[in-house]
This record gives sequence, structure tokens and C-alpha cells, in this order.
Amino acid sequence: MSVHNLVFNVTDFLQENGGKFTTVSDKIWAKPELHFKERYAVSIMEEALLAEGFAVEKNVANLETAIMGSFGSASTVIAFLGEYDALPFLSQAGGKAEFCPIEEGGNGHGCGHNLLGSGALAAAVAAKEYVEKTNAPFTIRFYGCPAEENGSGKAHMAKHGVFDDVDIAITWHPMSNNTTMNMTTLANYATTFKFTGKSAHASAAPHLGRSALDAVELMNVGVNYLREHIIQDARIHYAVLHSGGTSPNVVQPYAEVSYLIRAPKKQQVVDIYKRVQKIAQGAALMTETTFEESFEGAASDLIPNRTLAKVMQQQFDEAPALQFNEEDFAFAEKIYQSLDEESKASAYMNMLPEQKELLGDKRLNELVLPLSPEMILYGSTDVADVSWITPTVQCTTACWALGTPYHTWQVVAVGNTPIGHKGMLYAADIMARTAITCMENPTIIEEAKQELRTRLKGEKYVSLIPEK
Repeated sequence: MSVHNLVFNVTDFLQENGGKFTTVSDKIWAKPELHFKERYAVSIMEEALLAEGFAVEKNVANLETAIMGSFGSASTVIAFLGEYDALPFLSQAGGKAEFCPIEEGGNGHGCGHNLLGSGALAAAVAAKEYVEKTNAPFTIRFYGCPAEENGSGKAHMAKHGVFDDVDIAITWHPMSNNTTMNMTTLANYATTFKFTGKSAHASAAPHLGRSALDAVELMNVGVNYLREHIIQDARIHYAVLHSGGTSPNVVQPYAEVSYLIRAPKKQQVVDIYKRVQKIAQGAALMTETTFEESFEGAASDLIPNRTLAKVMQQQFDEAPALQFNEEDFAFAEKIYQSLDEESKASAYMNMLPEQKELLGDKRLNELVLPLSPEMILYGSTDVADVSWITPTVQCTTACWALGTPYHTWQVVAVGNTPIGHKGMLYAADIMARTAITCMENPTIIEEAKQELRTRLKGEKYVSLIPEK
């Protein structure tokens, strides 16, 4: 039996104190804020950290909405990473299984970051309680990290050296399954191209105009042709942010297009980005316009750590199982029925036949999926920048109905319900147990560090964020 079972029961602590953390989550859910504007969320986190005895540092890495709570002064540091940014146009009433915006066009926590940040906070507090009760020689930190969705707050924090003295980092993400994330992610680079031309009467004097909108359209055509000539696993996404106006009889003097480039490795992203830049130059030449760039964000590819992943997966095997009640299942069924058929079909894709049989017609997953072979997740996260600096591990827990896609109103709808709360506290239990197991077996931390060194093969962390 481990020491923490004798002197400190993580599950009991979280059940007894869970109301504090669900309140934090619900407050952040109720006031969704976009990237680098999470002022209310940070104030709630600061209040909670101070109440739990953490020393608090604000404006971390010169970011107004980044915060760090620290407990202890030992040289070995265990960090928990939290997020709290929302998404635009996803306003949705909680507990409603039909699209029902609270504010038309408003923001919403469509990726569950209200749960993510609060769950990581709960885990940090539980780990801190263990250190207090056992005098374990460890420092516990909670990092409140802004702008994961757009802006890559952790990448800015990593560039400033915020994680350099961290020994291991632990985090999670709400999803519809319970397991350890054993995967890498795509590196990315986001930038906006702003074209400037010259307005003119489109009929009386078209020869005097230089169309910035033409430049944007030609750039998009060029990049679409480029897609055939990049590596298979790369992705290029774009959005026209400014089309120049609403009058077709005016040659549009200004237009903007934003690009997000992804690839499995950072250097691949850089190489593709340089080609996209050349296409922008070509579009400007063709239209006799000029352009400037505005950097939006960047993230590295994630470095998995199997040493920590196995420890975390072991906690799933040992912790009390996640349990939902009939009301939870009934609401999840309504959410599931609101999904399109393709999303419904995806709900059971990664499950074994025996797991599907155990689930039956339940739309919430209480089962634990086994640790998967290492794979690529075709998304990006700024957690990846932390993973280049210190061994990092993540889990997912069931906070959504099966089949629910990220970034949807259905995610927002369950974000302040018992379904989300139970999944969040389950994740906190797994994360805190992972940290405590590492504290009780410090050789795990050294093995995780050695694995990171082996994976990097001497390559050093270099931020994709350009110098100002």
C-alpha cells in the first residue's frame, strides 16, 4: 500500500472539497472570455489559490492573464497546467439539449476549458495537501495559462523560461473517454497577411485601382495549389478576415487573410510557412499591392513521455471508477440525439468490441480505455512547448456525451452540469494520484527526464514565436 493511502486519501479529499472546484468552474463557464482577455477567470483562479495557501505570481511572462500559484520551496517541482479561455460564437445555455444561445453571437466554453483549468487547480490543491501532511520535499505549482485556442499562451510562457525549473508537468483535457493521452500533436504557426492596394471607381477608373481583395484571392488560390506539394500529414487552413468592404463598385484597397499551418515537426512548419510567404509575395506582385504580416501564434509538436503515461494509466486502474446516474445518462442521450449521423458513428470508433458491449446504449463512458500505442493527434496544443522542456503527461476523462465533437454548443451545454463536474473531479483524482506516485517514487521522475533526453536526441527547445 502506498504512503498516500495511509495518510491522505485523494479521492475522499476531492469528494469532500469538490464543491469549491465546481464553483470555480461554473463561474468561469458563466463568463466566457477569449484569448488573452481572461481577466475574470484569472481573478477567480487567484482568489482560489490564495484561499488554499499558495503564493501567487501574476502577469507571468508579461502576460496579463497568466498566473502561477506555488506551494513549498523544495528544488523538485511538480506543475499542473490549467487553461480557461473560451471560443467565439458558441454561447449556449447549460443543461439544454437543443441549440439555445444565451447571447446571440456570444462566447462559450466549447472546448471545456472552464473544467480543464478548475480540474488542474483541484489536482494541484490535492497534491499540496499531500505535501503538507507528509512533509514531502517537493514544490507544487499551478500554472494558469491563457490563450490555448488562439495565441498559444504556454508557448509564450515557455519562451520566457517559466517552465525551466519544472521537473514534471501534468494536465488533462475534457473529452468523452477515460484514458491517458499517449500521442504527439502537430506543430503549428498562425499569421495574418494584410494587403494594401488603392481604391478607385470600379467602372469609371478601374485602371487607377489596385485591389487588395484580388491579392487575397490570388494568394488563397496559390496556397490551395501548394497543398498538392507538401507532406501528407501537413495541414493548411485559412480564413478571410477582411474582404475590403461591401461596395462592388469600389476597388477594394485593403483586405486580410489569416493562415494556420500545421505539420508533425517544427521545421516542417517553418519550411511550409516560407513557401506560403512566397505565395503572398507573388500575389502582391501580380496585383501591385503591398502586404505586411501579423504573427498570431505558434505551438511546437508534442513530445510524449511513456514513462509518465504508464504511471498515469496505472492510476486509472487503481482509482475509484467514474460513476454517472440516471439523470446524467438521460441528458447525455438527448445530447447524443442532437448530433449529426457522422458524429454519432464516430462515438465508438476507438473502442474494443467488449467495451461496446459493456456500454450498451449508454451515451456516457464510465469505462477506462487501455493505454494506446503512440500515435499522432491531428490537432495542436501549446502544451507541446512545455513537453520540450520538461516531461509532460495528460489524461482525458468523460465530461461529454459520446460522439460530441470539440468546439460545439453541445460541449458548452454540459460544461456546467453534473456530467462535466464528475468528469472534472475524476481527472483531478487521476492527476493528483500521478503526482503523488511520482513523489513517493522519485526514480520515476529521473526516468521520465532520461526518456525526454533520449527522444530529443540532443535537440534543444527553440520557440517558433518570432522575436519582436
